[in-house]
Amino acid sequence: MEIQNSCLAGRQAKFKILFITRPIAPPWDEASKNFAYYLARNLPDFKIGLLINENLKYLPDNIEQCPIYTSNKLNNYQKARLLKLISIRNKFDILHIMLTPSKLNSFCFKNFVIKKNHKVIQTIATLRKDLLSDSEIKKMLFGNLIVTYSDCAKNKLNSLGFKNVKRIYPGIDLDYYSPSHKNFRFLMNNNLRAEDFIVTYPGEYSRLGAIDDIVKVIKLLFNSPFLKRGARGDLKFILACRVKNKKDARKKEKVIKKLKKLNLLNKVIFIDTVPDMAKLYNSSDVILFPVRDMKGKFDVPLAVIEAMACGKPVIISDIPVLQEFANRQNSVIIKNGDAEKLSNAILDLYQNKTKRETIGKTARKYTEENFDIKKIAGEYQKIYESLGK
Repeated sequence: MEIQNSCLAGRQAKFKILFITRPIAPPWDEASKNFAYYLARNLPDFKIGLLINENLKYLPDNIEQCPIYTSNKLNNYQKARLLKLISIRNKFDILHIMLTPSKLNSFCFKNFVIKKNHKVIQTIATLRKDLLSDSEIKKMLFGNLIVTYSDCAKNKLNSLGFKNVKRIYPGIDLDYYSPSHKNFRFLMNNNLRAEDFIVTYPGEYSRLGAIDDIVKVIKLLFNSPFLKRGARGDLKFILACRVKNKKDARKKEKVIKKLKKLNLLNKVIFIDTVPDMAKLYNSSDVILFPVRDMKGKFDVPLAVIEAMACGKPVIISDIPVLQEFANRQNSVIIKNGDAEKLSNAILDLYQNKTKRETIGKTARKYTEENFDIKKIAGEYQKIYESLGK
């Protein structure tokens, strides 16, 4: 396998670090690869290996592109190709595994890819406590250092006896995710107008348990006497949910049929793939994330953090893991599964521009303090230097 060579401009790399991830490739609408991509770009003192399926353009000189994959979709065939890491693993000082651990991939890494002399970091975006027993979790984690996205996960691992755990929030590029005007081209392409009041759900169809509640809310809102056409234009919803499998496709079809039956299909825009998430957030007035559970989702969902960074008010449910970063000042928190409360919260923001702007500004400041990729990269730099000694 050929590896694209690159060199650091004007300085020697402290260490060589291989990011073991899903394929790093557009579209940039998936949290784990986005984080790995931006983290690599903000670590100029290290040589970083990125796993790709085709060459990326305009990367810094310290990034080495490793063509492990043949597709940007992480199906079983592409997962099997991770065994090709055996041919390049010795080029790197530290192996940083960012894939969500499973019994199979952990077994393969421990028995085929990782050698005794390798220094390993595992970043754990979420612990599947709904699928895995404590003993299974303990078997899957083997890194010299384990990094979690949340204190909730860190505390769980500490309770299982792990002492080598550090919590580092995922970072985002605050220059890219920043407040801006509604994007005219985005609106035009989706048959929307600047005066429309746009409520967006950047979630999923078959997971998280939010989509049925949102359909109920749409029905409630358009039966509300408060929603009369006025200076702000029409209320519109965007369901920006990726269709990742047949289950998602079936759920989407059911949602369409339901809205059609309610004669509300013209009030909803369906977007399966968003090439530019910042334009989506900035073209919206309110972002929804009223999920009932976070099974299979990152402890810190970047769709929420990115929207907050764009200065948007986010309506979020009160499930415990989300309360680690959501509070009454930087978001609107509603009772989990309460469609009426969600409907009222949307109406409140619809009618109160000052409240929307106040929450949005507070949210932006919160992301600057806690999720700036430059600060997060600095935290990773410290642990790389400590582990590489």
